[in-house]
Amino acid sequence: MILKRFKFKLSENDIKTQVKQYLDLRGWYHFPILQGLGSFDGIPDRIAIKNGRTLYLEIKKPGGKQSPGQVDFERNIKFQKGEYYLIDDLDSLIKIIG
Repeated sequence: MILKRFKFKLSENDIKTQVKQYLDLRGWYHFPILQGLGSFDGIPDRIAIKNGRTLYLEIKKPGGKQSPGQVDFERNIKFQKGEYYLIDDLDSLIKIIG
């Protein structure tokens, strides 16, 4: 019998679901930002708030890249001393918020 090795690939939606569930479990107030016509260029996928801390979360599949607008948005948030994070797996979010 030959066993094949399968590589399980997470989609961006899988990561978004994991992020949402983890933030729920940790008691964060959070909400998605819906993209569409007229939305702010580069705005992140989710904002999370707890105990005066606000996180701007851009969620990508593993290896995903930011658009130029997202890079600009990140730069502006960090310039204002805000917390912007590119999340491509649940472990990265766990490291950020514990």
